[in-house]
Amino acid sequence: MIRKVLVYGLVAGLCTALLQLLEYKWLVMEHSFEIYGGLVAAMFAGLGIWLGLKLTRKQVEVREVLVPVGPDFVRDDAQVAALGLTPRELEILALMAEGLSNREIAERAFVSENTVKTHASRVFDKLGAARRTQAIQKARELRLVP
Repeated sequence: MIRKVLVYGLVAGLCTALLQLLEYKWLVMEHSFEIYGGLVAAMFAGLGIWLGLKLTRKQVEVREVLVPVGPDFVRDDAQVAALGLTPRELEILALMAEGLSNREIAERAFVSENTVKTHASRVFDKLGAARRTQAIQKARELRLVP
């Protein structure tokens, strides 16, 4: 009895495997164009990504230059008063002059990044600058930051 069950199970398994193989062959034969097209597309996409990364890779050397501020720097308080800069705006301006990002300024000044953006915008307006670099340059010319 056990032998008949095993033989029956083995025959049924072989028939099922044969049917699956026939179905697989039919599927591949029926949709061979789509399968080959997909494989070629995937190959060219991979080649394009690899080639794009190889050709556009740039070596950038970043050097940090520390410029010591002489002990003779004195903030021009008359300019500060004339421009109407608040102490917090001066602090944000000084941190911008150090080359810090908005996130780094926010961490150091214990405020949110949006607050830093607001202060920076007000500083830009008061100095008549459109960009951060212009504001820092004008602030140095007016002796607001070292």
